[in-house]
Amino acid sequence: MSTATSPRIIALVPMRHESERVPSKNYRVLAGRPLFHHIMGTLLNCPEIAKVVVDTDSPTIIEGLGEHFPSVRIIERPENLRAGEIPMNEILLHDTAQVPADFYLQTHSTNPLLQHGTISSAIHTFLEKYPEIDSLFSVTGLKTRLYDAEGNAINHDPAELLRTQDLPPVFEENSCLYIFSRQTLEVRSNRIGEKPEMFEIDANEAWDIDEELDFQIADFLMQRRLESGED
Repeated sequence: MSTATSPRIIALVPMRHESERVPSKNYRVLAGRPLFHHIMGTLLNCPEIAKVVVDTDSPTIIEGLGEHFPSVRIIERPENLRAGEIPMNEILLHDTAQVPADFYLQTHSTNPLLQHGTISSAIHTFLEKYPEIDSLFSVTGLKTRLYDAEGNAINHDPAELLRTQDLPPVFEENSCLYIFSRQTLEVRSNRIGEKPEMFEIDANEAWDIDEELDFQIADFLMQRRLESGED
């Protein structure tokens, strides 16, 4: 896609007030700041993003955004979309109907180590390859011996014991970022289209907080980053 068209890209960040496995995680303090502050600062530092939009049911997050990130648009999540079992795609369909854009970039507050340069690179990759691709999602490369539930080797021959560094890589969807259009979301009921691009992110940056241990590791890594003066 030509950069002359200046496509409007909206960043969407859904954040629930409650969290089952890590209580209050979206606004729990990580490396001296509430967790959601990290991704807000990162997204607002991406010049390719026209607007940052947060979908939330949390009074705590709404108050914090108003105080620290007043340029962020807030979509208060309706009651019928607040249950934990509601699919993310239904929430995204609701949000994209509220804020028109050419493309949407969705990420989470639980990816605090994600850096703005990586997000910008993903956006440029998508725009350069569109329409040959219709979506992009981030992955982490793995070089390890994998097996299915029946004990069958997935990515290697057990009779040929290659060093793990010599194995062909496999890729894990790491939930750090997705780029898609509303059309793809409507037609596929999915952020990932028919012609997606896998965008690899370094494992140190792609940590997703899902369990308490994840929070502790992300906190440690962020503290190290801040101490070293990294961006």
